[in-house]
Amino acid sequence: MPRKSARTEEHSTKPAKPDEVLRPRKRKTSATIDCWKINTNRVSPYRFISSRKNPDGNITAYSTSNIHCKFKSVLVTPARASPLPALCWANGDDVWNVLLKKEQMYLRDKDFFQKHPLLQPKMRTILLDWLMEVCDVYKLQRETFYLAQDYFDRFMATQNNVVKTRLQLIGISTLFIAAKLEEIYPPKLHQFASVTDGACTEEEILDMELVILKALKWSLCPVTVVSWLNIYMQVAYLKEMYEVLVPQYPQEIFIKVMELLDLCILDLKCLKFLYGVVAASALYFFSSCDLVHKVSGFEWSEIEGCVQWMIPFAMTLREAGGVKRRNWIGIYPEDMHNIQMHSNYLVLLDKAHSKQALLLEQSSPALPGLLTPPQSGKKQNYGCGSL
Repeated sequence: MPRKSARTEEHSTKPAKPDEVLRPRKRKTSATIDCWKINTNRVSPYRFISSRKNPDGNITAYSTSNIHCKFKSVLVTPARASPLPALCWANGDDVWNVLLKKEQMYLRDKDFFQKHPLLQPKMRTILLDWLMEVCDVYKLQRETFYLAQDYFDRFMATQNNVVKTRLQLIGISTLFIAAKLEEIYPPKLHQFASVTDGACTEEEILDMELVILKALKWSLCPVTVVSWLNIYMQVAYLKEMYEVLVPQYPQEIFIKVMELLDLCILDLKCLKFLYGVVAASALYFFSSCDLVHKVSGFEWSEIEGCVQWMIPFAMTLREAGGVKRRNWIGIYPEDMHNIQMHSNYLVLLDKAHSKQALLLEQSSPALPGLLTPPQSGKKQNYGCGSL
């Protein structure tokens, strides 16, 4: 009997929730906010003459036809104020509420290695570094890599006693899933199998794909670190609300912040923090506390721990001079910053850990602008004097 692939799930007769459908999508721009609009102004076919709030929180509206219509409140009070401007295509508060709700839905377990006594955290670092290299070879989007990283961490938290010989299969399968969601033209299955140098077959990748999807319960659309950074930088540079879906920020600054995030994501301790906190903390090193609060809504007390943890990583990148820039053939110039790059991150990570051990012995204040600032002509546009 022919295999029912993951792509055919969308043709099921049973309707699926937005996060439960694995479907090909157009590539998102760097400023796209992955969410859906919740319409709170839906017009009823009945003319309401009165309404009352029930003890369970539902609202019962009475119409002239004596038909009772109940509505559940689907929006939650945001944990922090929305930095989004007035939008012409949606309600900014509704969009922000959905982002915060998804941030709480897609949680990671920083202690998941305790469920796998035969594995070491260093193995995760090596695997993610290799996945980053595969993305570089096939010119995949940054979002594709960060989706694969999220799938891997959440999947491992659902399993027990995974052996190290299965890690590469799990890693390449998560990247296979992420590429089908994010890329316009994802690599073929045989290409994913070939990069493993015979360690994983096409059949094994397909089997593991289904295992991962079931374990994640088809929850495949988190707001990743790179998505949060896109939102923050877009808000910082936004001039007109009608251009919110078109990138307004300089690519150079975005790439510099992403270099820091690429290095930090290899460390297992990054899972202690929410993705939004990690992105805001990385942006802090290129801006100021005031700007980070403006674009993210975080107070200093909410990001201080993550900023302190990032200091040795930022110092290491500054000393190394950053990652060497490249121009990919066949990639539009305006999309260059979205391609996932790979560098000698394993070496840089070892240096960062050495600095981290030294900094634990002394108290080092986190100063903004620790890394190379942008050109002086762009400081005013960024809205922060410490750049």
